[in-house]
Amino acid sequence: MSITSSRGTQPSRRRGGGRGSPEGEGGSGDPGGGTRSGARDRRRRRARRARVALLVCLSLVVLGGAGAGWVYLKLNGNIQTFDAGGLSDNRPAGSSKGENVLVIGSDARTDGNAALGGGDKDGIGRSDTTLLLHIYADHKHALAVSIPRDTLVTIPPCKLPTGGWTQAQPNTMFNAAFSVGETDKGNPACTQNTVEQLTGLRVDHTVVVDFKGFAALTQVVGGVKVCLPNDVYQKDLNPNRTTQGALLFRHGEQRVSGQQALDYVRLRHGIGDGSDIGRIKRQQAFVGSLLKEVKDKGFTPTKLLPLADAATRSMTVDPGLGSADKLLSFAMSLKDVDLHNTKFVTVPWRYAGARVAIVEPDAGELWATLRADRTLDGADASGGKGHAPKKPGPATHSPAPVSGKGIAVAVYNGTTVTGLAAKGSATLTASGFTVTGTATALSQNHLATVVQYGPGMADRAQTVAKVFPGAQLEQIGASRINVVLGQAYATDPTPSSTSASVPSEVANGARSADDNPCANLTYG
Repeated sequence: MSITSSRGTQPSRRRGGGRGSPEGEGGSGDPGGGTRSGARDRRRRRARRARVALLVCLSLVVLGGAGAGWVYLKLNGNIQTFDAGGLSDNRPAGSSKGENVLVIGSDARTDGNAALGGGDKDGIGRSDTTLLLHIYADHKHALAVSIPRDTLVTIPPCKLPTGGWTQAQPNTMFNAAFSVGETDKGNPACTQNTVEQLTGLRVDHTVVVDFKGFAALTQVVGGVKVCLPNDVYQKDLNPNRTTQGALLFRHGEQRVSGQQALDYVRLRHGIGDGSDIGRIKRQQAFVGSLLKEVKDKGFTPTKLLPLADAATRSMTVDPGLGSADKLLSFAMSLKDVDLHNTKFVTVPWRYAGARVAIVEPDAGELWATLRADRTLDGADASGGKGHAPKKPGPATHSPAPVSGKGIAVAVYNGTTVTGLAAKGSATLTASGFTVTGTATALSQNHLATVVQYGPGMADRAQTVAKVFPGAQLEQIGASRINVVLGQAYATDPTPSSTSASVPSEVANGARSADDNPCANLTYG
């Protein structure tokens, strides 16, 4: 029995360890079967750890993807678009390789904005500031042109909430376009129509930002540097106060955000001459500082998502930017635009009583420069992304050939320049138009060229306008087409050889986004 018992226990000892070893001690440097068993155990433990790590990684990827998807859904839910059906059928052709973005600052008091800006929460939407941002084709340069809200323009026919369209409104304040229809959200399409007619440039995108969106942006970037020439008090922001009130801003450079940033850009009195033009200068400096803060944070999706979330909560855009993918893709396309090459100017202007008039031919030359994708110093920035701008030099602008077959036009000289109607007539005839007659206009103080047209003749009028870059369209009651030549055409009567350069006073007054907030700042 003892032998049987001994034989019966041997397999047990082999499984537990090496021969002649106590159970559980095999494998510590022993070249026998215990070493192979221990190695298998270690491999199994490593495999289990690898599987656990892989599962953790996969879980993080899934959760990360779900998080990104949630963020995109949230952004998509934030974004509001306006009705593109309100855009004119007579839009300028896309004559530039770059992009034009219309940025409208709305002072609507709805959706909590009244708490930030005061005023009646039931009031209609109004535009407080407007600029046209031209992004050059090389994606390294940009030019923002401010249009004063009191500028006298012709507001073209615009769509009403009822579905009908208004008549053209000549000699009307520019910011009235946003209020057409008198809705609380405003009329971005009407403002876009007005800018396209005024400039002859096709607007690729329109963005409306209200008080809340603006304040949120400044908070996300951690504040924006500004500079003031003197202390500013509550009464300066609200002249109706009977007392000076609390100190809002101290003299000198400081960082502002939220409500304080909004007060700064809205401030008109208490600095300089209290004019809207002076305020525009401060707003340009502010936007430049804001862009610098955004660039310093980095143009990556991770950095842009918080900015996008803040902006889209109170932003209305055209359908072309109406999704998170489109909006972020557009923002990423701007990452190489250089701050020093991002310039701010105001459309050439002069006072017309209490209002502002656009100065021609200066403004026409500015729009021609943008159409030709040339910078303020004359450099060619149309080479496409990744191409360096060519050295400054004389430029030519060659518009596509225009066929005027079957279109009858009467030509009027709206200036004191002798023989201008004859020159305009010759230009039209060369393109196949039928000129029914020439004469002197009733008024000889026209600055811009105007193409007048009757009902149902908008398409033909648009064709006529292509012969005179920068021409304005004006609907009239009579069934005919008139061209009233302005000083812009008198200065450059040969559009085929238009010099793409801006007046020196416009270029010299430009501000760069990287300028010191306390340097070269005019307060009016």
